[in-house]
Amino acid sequence: MIARIKNYFKESYNELRKVNWPTKNETINLTLVVVGFSLAIAIFLGFLDMLFSYLLSQLLL
Repeated sequence: MIARIKNYFKESYNELRKVNWPTKNETINLTLVVVGFSLAIAIFLGFLDMLFSYLLSQLLL
């Protein structure tokens, strides 16, 4: 059982060495893209929420 666990970690380590890790600049750029899209979607959904809240309040009052 212990040998299987050791083998698992050894193989996992070897697979991680094969990963093509992104550069620092790629990581920063992709992070900014994700943050930008998240903000754009949040603003869009916030606008829709305000619009529907206003319309609903006008219909009920």
